[in-house]
Amino acid sequence: MPVARRTDVALFLIALVWGSSYLAAKTATGALPVTTVLFARYAISALACGALVASCRRARRWTRAEVRAGSLLGVTQAAVLVLETYGVAHTSAANAGLIISLTIVLTPLLDRTASSRGLPWTFFVAAGLCVLAVGLLTSSSGLHALRLGDALVLAAAVVRAGHVALVGRLTARHPMDPLHLTTAQTVVGSALFLVPALMQLPDLAHSSATTWSQLIYLALFCSVFAFLVQTWAVQRTSASRASLLLGTEPIWAVAIGISFGGERLTVLASLGAVLMIAGTYWGQAIERTHRTAAATAAAAKTVEEDSTCPTPTPTSV
Repeated sequence: MPVARRTDVALFLIALVWGSSYLAAKTATGALPVTTVLFARYAISALACGALVASCRRARRWTRAEVRAGSLLGVTQAAVLVLETYGVAHTSAANAGLIISLTIVLTPLLDRTASSRGLPWTFFVAAGLCVLAVGLLTSSSGLHALRLGDALVLAAAVVRAGHVALVGRLTARHPMDPLHLTTAQTVVGSALFLVPALMQLPDLAHSSATTWSQLIYLALFCSVFAFLVQTWAVQRTSASRASLLLGTEPIWAVAIGISFGGERLTVLASLGAVLMIAGTYWGQAIERTHRTAAATAAAAKTVEEDSTCPTPTPTSV
């Protein structure tokens, strides 16, 4: 399988896992406070990443760049999760799903790599189609005026777009080990949520097996697997394309809600699913063509500059 195809598949798997995280997180936060759930999620993730690092026989040494980048990304990722979790708790699922999808549009605006500059207007039409699709997917419960939860989810969308763009920017010139970056992120997240969760640690220890299974799923699949593969994938594609592929997350959320949550798929939601798939693939094609053209133009410019440089002639002694 070509590298580009493997990267796309990996990003789709992340979208699927994150789509399933809503049901798990909603159930877990019904039993424990949000900060306790986030601390447990990060702590389990950090332990898993530490075990992976220790088990790598050929693991290379950590670099300062990895520690700095991982620490910064840990802060931005934690900000996304806390804003998103508290936001969903104070607004409807329809508004949250629509607003968080704005990440698809915001990421290209924040992604300042060479291949992302001057994206054609058709790309933003495709991204807008995805936003419209999410609106249709969540329209059955209706929309309302902006309130606290909406503002928090909007902030989460901005921070998530910045996080995805930041991953691409930090790893563009200096390739980094995805496992090292993910480990650093989980350690930073654990430290950030430790103090707020201290008072609820006894409740966490006495949680039911169901709650612990949800926390482990959120940690190992929605955090370790997703963060690790996302870092690996973004290094092999653009942040803009990654955002479009991750934008299929609402489709998986609807599918899992129907399968395990007893929700019904309305006609408008079905239309939204079709538009989401169409907009995602259209945006992929536009972005891929633009990125290829930009790379070709850059290579041609380099060759032209090299050919115009005067060749030094040897001088006689």
